Amino acid sequence: MTSPYIPGPQGWQPAQPPVGAWPGQNAPEGSPWQQQAWPAAQGQQQPAAPHQPAAQQWQPAQQWPQPAEQQWQQPAGAWQDAASQGSWQAAPEHAGFGGAPSGPGEIVPVDEFADDFSSVLENSSVHRSTIGCIVPAYNEAESIADVIRSLLEQSRVPDVIHIVVNNTSDDTVKIASEFSGPHEVETELGLQFTEVFVHDIGKNPDKKVGALNYGYALVEGYDYLLGVDGDTTADRRAVEYLENEAVADSRIGGISAIYTIDDRPIKGFIAKWLIAGQRTQFAAFNMQNLLRGRNMAVLGGQFSIFSTTALRDIMKENHQNSPWVKDSEVEDSLLSLQIKSAGYLTKISPFARADVGGMTTLKGYDAQQVKWTYGAIELMWPGQRGDTKGQPFHPNLRLRWFEQFSMLTNFFVRVAFITLLIASLSINAFVFSPWWLLPPLVAAGLNFRMARSMQKANGRDIAFAVLLFPAEIFMWIRISHFIRSWTRFLSKKKVDNWALQARAEKGGVSFGHWTPFIIFGIVAIAIAVIWNLLDPVTQSAILWVGWPIVGVVTVLQTLTMAIKLFQRHQGFKV
Repeated sequence: MTSPYIPGPQGWQPAQPPVGAWPGQNAPEGSPWQQQAWPAAQGQQQPAAPHQPAAQQWQPAQQWPQPAEQQWQQPAGAWQDAASQGSWQAAPEHAGFGGAPSGPGEIVPVDEFADDFSSVLENSSVHRSTIGCIVPAYNEAESIADVIRSLLEQSRVPDVIHIVVNNTSDDTVKIASEFSGPHEVETELGLQFTEVFVHDIGKNPDKKVGALNYGYALVEGYDYLLGVDGDTTADRRAVEYLENEAVADSRIGGISAIYTIDDRPIKGFIAKWLIAGQRTQFAAFNMQNLLRGRNMAVLGGQFSIFSTTALRDIMKENHQNSPWVKDSEVEDSLLSLQIKSAGYLTKISPFARADVGGMTTLKGYDAQQVKWTYGAIELMWPGQRGDTKGQPFHPNLRLRWFEQFSMLTNFFVRVAFITLLIASLSINAFVFSPWWLLPPLVAAGLNFRMARSMQKANGRDIAFAVLLFPAEIFMWIRISHFIRSWTRFLSKKKVDNWALQARAEKGGVSFGHWTPFIIFGIVAIAIAVIWNLLDPVTQSAILWVGWPIVGVVTVLQTLTMAIKLFQRHQGFKV
């Protein structure tokens, strides 16, 4: 560091002139800054300067006195060792140079300046994350306009929206193209800009998975990927809620909205009954995930946001060229497992909500549920089936295991109770007990509470819960899906469940959803014939063993329902 004093003919002298003199100019006569030279005695030490600036000092751009227009310019060779001395602050007007041993306006280092400067930078350069939206669409002519309109009406509009149409045979492309181009949207968050692109990729053998991967290639440079189904509309603050939570915690790999079905436009008795059952099914699934620390088992493709960093990590870890794999029946479930295995969190938002498209026919609902259940079994099954490796102990599959075990219990209790009841009546051995009324009452109470937990519950939801018969018939429909899924999986028969669902949604002729009931009827007739061939002693022995087994299983199932009935919902609404 250069000293503010230099050796002169009479000893050490100040290296800089006082204020008001140009460099090299002598101090005026009588200047208070003119000092006597230090004696240059042998061994004399250089006096310590209060601060040690670099060799070149800041100089006024104009000659004194013009304080109002005074500007500071930095010469080549700026301040040195600034990091060790702190940040330098220019002296106020009429101040002396730093070379003076004392003075009211000397240049002093201030550490506070660095903090002030940082705060200015923080306030002037706030980072805004970027969101690229992908909407895979098949035959969505009836809903695609509402989907795009819902995205453009968001309080936080995605930075870009890509409609990826595949294998379509209707006017989806034509309708979506009416929204293509740039859009400026004014919301409570300010003026926002987005642009809508429509991509018709034609015949795509990978179907929805191919459309998703095509869209990912378009938005992989963004911070987040928003996946939206072609029949899903969201509340206007849904994207804002999802983004805020994702930005707040970098550990989050994906967040799902709360799903339900808007039943207002639904027409027809069967369709309304099916939608009421699906609304209850969605509500129960969402509530279970919310109560598990908001850890989402499945980041559904209906309306979820993903960190593109997490997607790149799972692609690298699993040696994939794209996030979604085509050989899985449940591409969103597999992706959720991979994100969780990569060390990220999979969450469900308690605020973001979206209305998804429901199935209004038995064929369509059956095909959808069989595909989902079959894919879940494939992920749960130990070993490897095809290219998909089973992960039976994965944390995200615990809820799936519970669902499958619950369906098995429902199937056993109902079939066993009906069989034993008919058998007992046939030999006049049935004795009614009021305790058998308790399980259906607890089930009705649980359904009623679940209906009350819905954000937009209506009279149809309440009636579906408390009347027992609508919910009971719907349970038998779900049992048929359970049976068909497991038999199809265990048979190892390769079936394109995507194609079957598409055909069912189109209204193609199919009686597959009636197969379990037909088989059940045949089995019931066979059991009745065999029962009549048995002697009374054997019949009594079967009833003596059967009723206690059914009773124990029913008691355990009722206790499980009672625990759910009285479980706190912690203020969550689904």
